[in-house]
Amino acid sequence: MTKYYVGIDGGGTSCRARIVNAQGDTLGEAKVGSANILLGVDVAMASIMQAIDLAAEQAGLSQQDYANFSVGMALAGGEQKNAWLAFMAQPHPFAQVQMNTDAYGACVGAHSGQSGAILIAGTGSCGIYIDPQQQQHIVGGREFPISDQGGGAVMGLRLIQQVLLAADEIIEKTPLAEHVLSHFDHDIDAIVDWSKTAIPRDYGQFSPAIFAHAAQGDALAIAMLKQTAADVEMWLGALRHRGAQKVALMGSIGERIVPWLSPFDQACLVEPQADAMAGAILMAQGSGHNLYSVEG
Repeated sequence: MTKYYVGIDGGGTSCRARIVNAQGDTLGEAKVGSANILLGVDVAMASIMQAIDLAAEQAGLSQQDYANFSVGMALAGGEQKNAWLAFMAQPHPFAQVQMNTDAYGACVGAHSGQSGAILIAGTGSCGIYIDPQQQQHIVGGREFPISDQGGGAVMGLRLIQQVLLAADEIIEKTPLAEHVLSHFDHDIDAIVDWSKTAIPRDYGQFSPAIFAHAAQGDALAIAMLKQTAADVEMWLGALRHRGAQKVALMGSIGERIVPWLSPFDQACLVEPQADAMAGAILMAQGSGHNLYSVEG
C-alpha cells in the first residue's frame, strides 16, 4: 500500500495543500480560498477538500487514494477549542488527520520539528514558541478584530478609520487616503456598507498599497507601518519573555516589515528553514501533535 502525506496551510486569505510520497517527493500542490475555521468549519473543510482535490489531480491521484492519505492540517483559528472540536468532528475520507494552528505548523516547518519560535504576521498574527520539551507557548492569535495586531487585517482596519477622518478633513488627505477613497468611488456610505460584512482578508487587501505609498514618503502610510512594526515588536518581546532566543518572522506582512523594526528586534530574527506546509507534512508524518484531544 502506497502512503501519501498531505500538508495543509490554511489561513484567513488562502488554503494551500501539498502532497508528498513516502520518499518526500512533492507530487502536487494547490492553493484556494480561506480555511480559517472560525469563519465556519464547513467552509474551511470545503476549501481544504478543494485544495486536496486539485493537488491530487496534479499528482495523478484520485479520491480512491484518499484512504492512504495522512493529513497534517495547520489552520487559522485552531487555537479556539470549540472550533477545533467541531472541525475534527466532521467526517473525512483520510487514513488519519492531525490538526493544530497555522502558527504551530509554521513553527514546526521553520525549525524542522525542533525547539524554536515563530511570529507569523499575514492577514492575522500569532506567535508561538515550542520549547525543548515540545510544549507550545502561544501569544496573540485570538482573531480579528480583538487581536491580530501586526497583521494585515488590523492594519487595513486602522487605515479605513484614518481615511474616514481624512474624508472629514480632520487629518491630511494623503495619496494613500485618496487611493482608498477612489477604491470606494469616494462614497462614504459605500465604505460603511462594506464594513458591515467585511472579513479579515477584505481589510488585508489594502496592505500592499500601504507599503507602496510608504516607499513614496506618504505620511499616513509611514504612520501605519510604524504602528505595525510596534505591534510586531510587542509580540517578539512576549516570545522572548517565554524563553525564545531566536524567532523566525513569517507571513506577507512579517517578510516586509523587517526594515521598520528596531535593530535590537532585527537581531533576534532567523530565517525559517521551511514553510508551514512543510511543517504540516511533518505533522502528517508524526512530528508534533494535535492541539487538543478529540475527547475534549
